[in-house]
Amino acid sequence: MGNSMNDSSALGRLGFNSRAIHAGQEPDPLTGAVAVPIYQTSTYKQDGVGGLRNGYEYSRSGNPTRTALEECLAALEGGARGLAFASGLAAEDTLLRALCSPGDHMLLPDDAYGGTYRLVARVLSRWGVEFTAVHMHDTAAVAAAIQPNTRVIWVETPTNPLLNIVDIAALAEVSRQHQTMMVVDNTFASPYLQQPLALGADVVVHSTTKYLGGHSDVVGGAVVTRDAEVGEQVAFYQNSMGAICGPFDAWLVMRGIKTLGVRMDRHCSNAAQIVRFLGQHPAVSSVLYPGLPNHPNHEVAARQMSGFGGMVSFRMRGGEEAALKVCELTQMFTLGESLGGIESLIEHPARMTHASVAGSPLEVPGDLIRLSVGIEDIEDLLADLTAALA
Repeated sequence: MGNSMNDSSALGRLGFNSRAIHAGQEPDPLTGAVAVPIYQTSTYKQDGVGGLRNGYEYSRSGNPTRTALEECLAALEGGARGLAFASGLAAEDTLLRALCSPGDHMLLPDDAYGGTYRLVARVLSRWGVEFTAVHMHDTAAVAAAIQPNTRVIWVETPTNPLLNIVDIAALAEVSRQHQTMMVVDNTFASPYLQQPLALGADVVVHSTTKYLGGHSDVVGGAVVTRDAEVGEQVAFYQNSMGAICGPFDAWLVMRGIKTLGVRMDRHCSNAAQIVRFLGQHPAVSSVLYPGLPNHPNHEVAARQMSGFGGMVSFRMRGGEEAALKVCELTQMFTLGESLGGIESLIEHPARMTHASVAGSPLEVPGDLIRLSVGIEDIEDLLADLTAALA
């Protein structure tokens, strides 16, 4: 590949999987190593007082391994700047403090991830940021909820755990008309299935813990901005607040990204077959999946996503007790929080990932089960669910 991978125009001509493998990841110029080295260092020798070598002085401000990941993230999302953080919530917190000031207002999905709601409602609200929870899949409702001091429209699509779909392009137009910043949490879809910046969003966030890392062995987060100036602003806050991604964690996420495309193909394939199975099971009252023709926003999902993802939620006819029992009985589906790994997980959102929204407008149904469908053999996954649902 030579030095061509350092050329953004050359990167733009490459397919997704090629960018995932090569963007920001040139062979090491000293040794020729094809894997990016782990620069496990806190500081760097300077060439004289104030003479930084290739811009590095201290690893909170910049680290070559993290730089490689950040360049790769920007290339995958088609953004001007990528930034890697210690966790998805660290990325969200830093971004919102960079975009908002005390007295500003933001719109939040009324079915947002519980951790995002907790951050906004219990942390940023004490700092003076106001918020309104709104049906993000209803573009007219979003437009009506915008206030003179609204600074950010925060979007998840698909949402966690109800798998609602937001029309990114339509909402981006509303955001432009009202001069707000539109942020899309792209964790569930991944950049392989969905490109929010190309659809008009201003910023994309990720928990890289999930599909980007893909192996349940790292915690991380990411911000990718469409505009370079916004990226510089977030980078200032990243350095000032310090919740950066360590070099080994950056390396693990990069390793995961290399196989993102092939993993997502298998996640989607397995999920589609599980959805068909659940839709015919007498113990299941409803299946929530954007790939279903009866999903209320199926047409939007089909238009803005290249696949429907590996996340599946369903509701039990027997209520919460039946849902808890299924969660306890599966064996191939491991009972655990998080998602997006190669192994299949099952959880009860009301008592696990979304316990923080109990009693709020974002409370999720007790009969709901969420699956993160892995890449195991589909026959084994179906057998496991069959036994648990019996």
